[in-house]
Amino acid sequence: MYIFTAIISNQTKNTEMMNQSGAKPIRIAIQGGYGAFHEMAAFEYFGNDQVEIVPGRTFRQIFRNLANQDADYGIMAIENMVAGSIIPNYKLLNDSNMRIIGEIYLRIKQNLIAMPGQSIDQIREVYSHAMALLQCQHFFEAHPHIRSLESEDTALSARKIRKEQLWGVGAIASDQAAERYTLEIIEESIESNKMNYTRFLILKDRNGEKQKQGEADGSSPEQGRANKSSITFSLSHEIGSLSKVLSLFSFFHINLSKIQSLPIIGKDWEYQFYVDLEFDDYTPYQQSLQAIQPFTRELKILGEYRRGRSIF
Repeated sequence: MYIFTAIISNQTKNTEMMNQSGAKPIRIAIQGGYGAFHEMAAFEYFGNDQVEIVPGRTFRQIFRNLANQDADYGIMAIENMVAGSIIPNYKLLNDSNMRIIGEIYLRIKQNLIAMPGQSIDQIREVYSHAMALLQCQHFFEAHPHIRSLESEDTALSARKIRKEQLWGVGAIASDQAAERYTLEIIEESIESNKMNYTRFLILKDRNGEKQKQGEADGSSPEQGRANKSSITFSLSHEIGSLSKVLSLFSFFHINLSKIQSLPIIGKDWEYQFYVDLEFDDYTPYQQSLQAIQPFTRELKILGEYRRGRSIF
């Protein structure tokens, strides 16, 4: 497990030092507070010494901060190996002017944390983000006396416990959140799946510097040609439309690593599809998009980028 506590605790100090040296920090909009998994993913992707975190209570706030130029990049969780896709975030992305310029997979270790000196038998309520609670279902089954309650964020739940001096109340959050808010880890690694990864997308406003076609974003530590793409489309009213689209991707040797469907509001039994594509050659990928166009509506490229690293 990487240790970020010193960096997190000295966020303001680091920013001041960078300003004094003439280097401008990269402002990263996240969902959650300091000590959140979003912050950890941001440090891993962009590097520890050049990041200034811009916290936000909701995922929508990430997009607002980017649109208002209060941040240079955003980082947003999109799916978890245990809890599945974060469905509302797909629509937020599609409705925005943001593009995906990268991704990272972060190993998520969930801990039960609380005010120091308590035992697990004294904890009656546990707060955390809905996705974190879903990742810890086996823990709650083993401790039926503990009631799980949804909150807006893992780290903000920890901060609330410390700020309000709540006893008998716990939070599910990271090691970094426990240390930042001087709470005690009562039980560590309570996630149901010990290989619990969350995929985070790196976002940038399309109004910013234009990305060359087929190139990974220049600010990414993993430079080079794009080998992954996220697209969205709806289907025309023809029998076998989806089958034809999938067959064309197969014909051009394009791998579908993810497909997610969402109902289109106001259109009965019609769906928007979100698809992640992986490819080794950019030209066949381009050809495949041209080939599927007659069978789709509102085809949109959400981003072209490099496949992400997995961080344990």
